[in-house]
Amino acid sequence: MKEGWWKDDYYVLFDAAEVEQMTNLYGIERDLPGYTLIGLKGWDDFIVRDVRKSVCTVPTVPVDSRHLKSVETPTERDALKRDPRWEGRIKWWLQPIAFGGDPQDEKNVAWISLEQHAQIVRWWNDKYRSMVKR
Repeated sequence: MKEGWWKDDYYVLFDAAEVEQMTNLYGIERDLPGYTLIGLKGWDDFIVRDVRKSVCTVPTVPVDSRHLKSVETPTERDALKRDPRWEGRIKWWLQPIAFGGDPQDEKNVAWISLEQHAQIVRWWNDKYRSMVKR
C-alpha cells in the first residue's frame, strides 16, 4: 500500500497483491459487480477499476454505480508526497454526508484504521441499500 498527496488529494493506493483482499473486505463486488478496489481518493471516494481497466471514483457511501466518475490517478512514475500525520489513518464522517452529516462540524470527524473503515463503510452501505429497497 502506498499513501500520500498527489495534486490536491490524499491517496491510498493498494498494491496488486492487496487488490483482491481489499475488494473483498469492502464488499465491492456486491455493490459494483465487475469492479475491483484499487484505492481511496481524499478519504471520501473509492478508486475502482473495471475489467476493461477503466478507472473511476465512487463515494464510499453510498457505493452506487450511478455515482461512478472517470478519474485520473497517480501512476507509478508519479511520486506520492508522504505525510506521516495521516499514514495508516482514514478520515471518516461519523454521520456520513449522504445521510445528512455536516462536513464542517469537527465533532463529525473521526480518524480510524483501514479495518475499521471497511466495517463502517459496509454497515452504512447496508443501511443505504435497505432504505433504497423500501
